[in-house]
Amino acid sequence: MRPRPSLLLSHVLPALLLGLLPLSACRADELNAQQPEASSLPMPVAQDPLTLVPNAIALADGTTFNLSLPPEFQITVAAEGLKRIRFMAQSPDNRIFVTDMFNLTDNTRGKVYILEDFDAEQGTFGHITTYLSGLRNPNSVAFYTDSEGNHWLYLALTDKLVRYPYRNGDIAPSGEPQVLAEFPDYGLSYKYGGWHLTRTVLIAPNDKVYVSIGSSCNVCEETEAVRATIMEMNPDGSEQRFFARGLRNSVGIDWAYGTLFAVDMGSDHLGNDRPDETLYAVTKGQHYGWPYCFQAEDQVYADPQFLDSPQRLDCETVPLADVAFPAHSAPLGIEFFGEEHTASNLQNYFLVALHGSSDRDLGRGYQVARAAPGHAPDPFIDGFLQDGEVYGRPADIFTLGPDTFLLTDDHRGVVYYVTKRQTAIEQITLPGG
Repeated sequence: MRPRPSLLLSHVLPALLLGLLPLSACRADELNAQQPEASSLPMPVAQDPLTLVPNAIALADGTTFNLSLPPEFQITVAAEGLKRIRFMAQSPDNRIFVTDMFNLTDNTRGKVYILEDFDAEQGTFGHITTYLSGLRNPNSVAFYTDSEGNHWLYLALTDKLVRYPYRNGDIAPSGEPQVLAEFPDYGLSYKYGGWHLTRTVLIAPNDKVYVSIGSSCNVCEETEAVRATIMEMNPDGSEQRFFARGLRNSVGIDWAYGTLFAVDMGSDHLGNDRPDETLYAVTKGQHYGWPYCFQAEDQVYADPQFLDSPQRLDCETVPLADVAFPAHSAPLGIEFFGEEHTASNLQNYFLVALHGSSDRDLGRGYQVARAAPGHAPDPFIDGFLQDGEVYGRPADIFTLGPDTFLLTDDHRGVVYYVTKRQTAIEQITLPGG
């Protein structure tokens, strides 16, 4: 579960910490304390396969379809009419901020929105405020409060990491941005499976900032060490280091039980069924294989393209993933649902937004999957691809309270609200709601 400030719910949530930083003097230093293994996570309460039932969805543009999820849950449209909306964060004054990358191109038309005026009866946000605009591919937003009580809004763009001073109630930044990091911002186009434009940031309860930076290509030996890594640093940008390497495109990162978890997307040159997409409990200093090694059928293999490379990696040193997803399912946002959640079929599981393969005929992904280390993933929300028609592509999951979360769809620009039927939406109180 990503840490966040508490919402005004009938149950109190853990405190939030979030933020971002620079990349100028990266070191390969390890952390002082060893992280727990994934086995330290509590076991899921319910381990039986899920049964899903259809829920009718009607969008403002007249589009109607069904999304299927467990019968004790319901899903409604909380906000719509946006573009390529991506990752969410909660501000210190309990407002929901969401990024919008506009479209799939490299552009400077991105925005950050505030979702406000929550209607407890309808489960919808009544007002969408543009907080920032003219941004270069904003994927991830986060908040952090420093030791002096100052609030900061951090924003991960393709070419840099910035932070703005934040004051409760702001509808626009209250000061100029500070550039904390600069990132490589060139590569091959999406046509060739590269040029990963997104950067994702998380500030964990250990007061460290983690930033994921994708590769420049589908499969290649990078000339810049920062590509295909997760960085770790202090909230002021100091003591930057490589936390993990060999992660081709780790868009989704999360923190649970003292451990950093990350999903990763495999390369696209090994056919329809290889490599697996993966979820790891990330260990400091570990190399996860790309581009030299890949996982398939519960084994790690050497990529034949690099067998003669002097830089090749010993694939026996690459760990198996804690969870494997089908090839080309494209995992993005992840969220851990801990013991504060009462739904037995959700408690102690991750939910993972499987964005879906670009080849819709392949049909992989296009769902929210339930996953736990040692357990095969299964669909929790399904129906975003039906009979070749794309009704959505899940991007991020954000917990609001026990058995309650938001889900973004960056294909149709929709934010969904999901809650357990018996807890109902009247428990949620947001500013203006």
